[in-house]
Amino acid sequence: MDIDGLDAFIADQEFSGAVLIKHGPATVFESASGLATRRWGIPNTIETRFDTASITKLFTSVAVLQQVGRGNLDLETSIHHYVDLEGTTIGTDVTLLHLLTHTSGIADDADEEAGEHYEDLFVDTPNYSLIETKDYLPQFAFKEPLNAPGVECRYNNVGYILAGLALEKVTGMPYRQYVFDEVFTKAGMNDSGFYDRRDEAPRIAEGWDRDDAGTWFSNIYSYPPIGSPADGAHVTAPDLIRFLQAVRGGELLDAEYTEEFFVPQVEHDEETMYGLGLEFDMNEDGTVRSYSKDGLNVGASGIVRHYLDDSLDVVVLSNNIDGAWPVVREIDERLGG
Repeated sequence: MDIDGLDAFIADQEFSGAVLIKHGPATVFESASGLATRRWGIPNTIETRFDTASITKLFTSVAVLQQVGRGNLDLETSIHHYVDLEGTTIGTDVTLLHLLTHTSGIADDADEEAGEHYEDLFVDTPNYSLIETKDYLPQFAFKEPLNAPGVECRYNNVGYILAGLALEKVTGMPYRQYVFDEVFTKAGMNDSGFYDRRDEAPRIAEGWDRDDAGTWFSNIYSYPPIGSPADGAHVTAPDLIRFLQAVRGGELLDAEYTEEFFVPQVEHDEETMYGLGLEFDMNEDGTVRSYSKDGLNVGASGIVRHYLDDSLDVVVLSNNIDGAWPVVREIDERLGG
């Protein structure tokens, strides 16, 4: 990969975040810039922990697939078998496979594809009232479905909430504790966790964005204070690459589900297929160009991506909502995108 001038490009964007590109164990490019907190002027470093937003879904998917591999969960079984959804509008024909591949047809808490905004959920509901996984159910479980399961591939956050509830049922453990023990620790992600924004924790990047008047504001009221199965884990750039390498290396899943994790499952659009958490950028001949997972929330944006032909792992993490994307596009163009 040609990295000449990439530092200058990042500087021109006034980028706040971290960028890491690796070829196997070798670091190809590394950069950190901007402020982890505008309140105290602390700079970002490559070891800063960023809110990964929806990248968190990868950890949920791997956790679920671990339990599938152990025979405790079944991808083809109704979610009602694992989660008490009596009286809700969630159909009994919705399975874990539908939930992980965004084909469940259930209504999201905020339909971002329809232009709804996640932070608007907390105009009437205090964001700090959503702490445990079950707390999210009233946000979506009584809304009318958009489609029957399997009809349409439409990105859906709350499918991963339901998958997290199924995980809690069969393990008897809180979601965050299970992921910390069975995903982060086993992958060697020693700088990753679920940190409550109301508490003190070292090396956390606070989320900041500009309003229409150009004034900076914090994201502390924009969504729940601690992460869920759908989003909000705090991870460093090196740890995200450790995660991908651990999955590829068979350290987190058995051989069957290690392979299945990297297989496109359903078509999302002409250029993109969804897998069991990952998104696949397809070549015209039907082969995979790259696989990735991105995420954005108020005060957070980023991606983890693997380019197959170049055998490169790329992580871009930012602590504002638009920060990552110019850098992501620039790297992709340099790799022939």
